[in-house]
Amino acid sequence: MSDGGAGAKGAGFGMPRVGMGTAVQGPRPEPIRRAVLKAIEAGYRHFDTAAHYETEAPIGEAAAEAVRSGAIASRADLFITSKLWCSDAHRDRVLPALRQTLRNLQMEYVDLYLVHWPVSMKPGRYKAPFTADDFVPFDMRAVWEAMEECHQLGLAKAIGVCNFSCKKLDTLLSFATIPPAVNQVEVNPVWQQRKLRELCREKGVQICAYSPLGASGTHWGSDSVMASAVLRGIAQSKGKTVAQARHVYICTRVCLRWVYEQGDCLIVKSFDEARMRENLDIVGWELTEEERQRIAGIPQRKINRALRFVSDHGPYKSLDDLWDGEI
Repeated sequence: MSDGGAGAKGAGFGMPRVGMGTAVQGPRPEPIRRAVLKAIEAGYRHFDTAAHYETEAPIGEAAAEAVRSGAIASRADLFITSKLWCSDAHRDRVLPALRQTLRNLQMEYVDLYLVHWPVSMKPGRYKAPFTADDFVPFDMRAVWEAMEECHQLGLAKAIGVCNFSCKKLDTLLSFATIPPAVNQVEVNPVWQQRKLRELCREKGVQICAYSPLGASGTHWGSDSVMASAVLRGIAQSKGKTVAQARHVYICTRVCLRWVYEQGDCLIVKSFDEARMRENLDIVGWELTEEERQRIAGIPQRKINRALRFVSDHGPYKSLDDLWDGEI
């Protein structure tokens, strides 16, 4: 089953609603290349990467191999998203950073280029841990002007942002000549982003959800989504006679379907072929109204708070500064 033809309505540029994420712990080029090829076979057409992930090169290799093998007709069959890292979030570094991304991908353009965080660091700071001395003020206007140049040059078919609060998004929209097509943010049943979703819908900005299952197993993630009593209860009611492993599968489908029903694009991540296919199995059925109401009542708590960008001596001295009091 492929979701490749189901483009995001709000974005207006055909972004497939389900994408495969490639943020992993440490460089793993060969497993990623193999996983991307398997994902293409399974029907994925949207792949999400970033300079910070160090996964651009294996994605590019897999895309070229898929064309050679006939799995896809051409590079144009894929939708590739990449992101500008914080140390390149400076007016004069954006375009060179994108050109390096394109060299890594062995591509002439990306379909979507995103500002990874509303954060700037000193050039060259790519690896954690970061210190207070690494952070400098984020010049949103200057960075966005450079992003617009990337679009005007045809190197990025669309541009957008990640991890922007309502306040930061409003600020960007107040001066942007080319408005952001996408705001990629954490969205899942325990962090539903109602206020941000309302603003994005009003302004025509497509939300793309990362960590729809809570990113359990990552250095910042949590099992609070998959351990939710509400979600487990819905899974049990939908599969009363199935084994426990199937309850986990049903719970995953419920989470992903909930995000899908919000109108969001979503980024899922698994290198297991069976799980890849299961994560696409969210169309052709709906949650009931009673299930939606139960999910709406889940207590809200942001999982990825991004404490590493907060410092007493940096531009963001508290989480309230970083998120504008929206967590």
